[in-house]
Amino acid sequence: MASKNVEKTRARLEKRFVPACLPDVLSTPVPFCTKRAHRIEEGAYYEAHQQLRVVSQRYIKARNYSAAVDILCSGAEALLKAGQNSSGCDLCLMLVGVYKAGNIAPSATSRARLIQLISLISPEEPSRKRFINEVITWSSKHGEYPAGDPELHHFIGNLLAQEDDTYEAEKHLVVGTKESVETFADMLYEWYTEDEPNTAPMYAARAVFPYMLIGNLRDATRLLTTFTRKLIENNPSLTVQEVQTASVDAKVIPSMPLLNLLNLLLLACQTGGQDMFRTLKSHYSNSLKEVPHWNEALEQVGETYFGIQVRRPASIFDMMGSMLGGAPNAAPQSRQIAPEQQPFADLD
Repeated sequence: MASKNVEKTRARLEKRFVPACLPDVLSTPVPFCTKRAHRIEEGAYYEAHQQLRVVSQRYIKARNYSAAVDILCSGAEALLKAGQNSSGCDLCLMLVGVYKAGNIAPSATSRARLIQLISLISPEEPSRKRFINEVITWSSKHGEYPAGDPELHHFIGNLLAQEDDTYEAEKHLVVGTKESVETFADMLYEWYTEDEPNTAPMYAARAVFPYMLIGNLRDATRLLTTFTRKLIENNPSLTVQEVQTASVDAKVIPSMPLLNLLNLLLLACQTGGQDMFRTLKSHYSNSLKEVPHWNEALEQVGETYFGIQVRRPASIFDMMGSMLGGAPNAAPQSRQIAPEQQPFADLD
């Protein structure tokens, strides 16, 4: 059943992210590809794979990158659809190499080709992770986003989330698009429901701190709001206090002080000064003893948003990787996205 659900999700994601015109692009009439397609249909996978490599190399040497891309795309697609994941992935990796050699930038077409191929690769194929890493590396070096193309991150994060590969999914979702927030919040909340009720703040923090550390207060706030809403909706016995002023509309959960701290911290980052930050840390000091792994994140928040100098770790992204359960493949880009929430008010 789980396998069928993943397949349905993969098909839905492919339909959403791949433009309707892409099949026409992939089926560009190249006689050699048509011949090899017949060999694949006949089951001569090895022969077709090797000949596709040879001919594409000829185009690459001639710097006819467009033809090489067409051959590798159509060949990889046919092999993957035939269940030849290893051979298909080999051509996928060659394709990324052509994108790099031809200095091809991320675009609707180049992105859609990669998304379609990723969606065809079995999750069990060992080379898929390498292909995904190469795709992100290419998009970071040849696109405008140092952390990699957000649309690609969004698609990959969604796919991995549906496959329950949470640790890998969150690394992509945090540098995805604004649409990634809903998926991220859903994934973290579902993950939380498998744990103890009082651990909700720890799961929310897995997204809130990384978002903050790349300057994205907007999505940090949106994710925490979504996560908190789900928590309240699914736990009707939870005591919730509404705090409304001219500048603030917030929900406080007395039984979860660390969740309240995250909310207050986001508000303070907008208008609060050093004294406010220190007051928050002091007020919640007893609760913070329960989460010593938050210390580095809080120090970096203090330095980034409140100008409190601290001894810097080897890399801010090393620390972010620790928060996410492993170092990301690429250092996330600081986008400095402004929050949509109102200024800070004195909440308890």
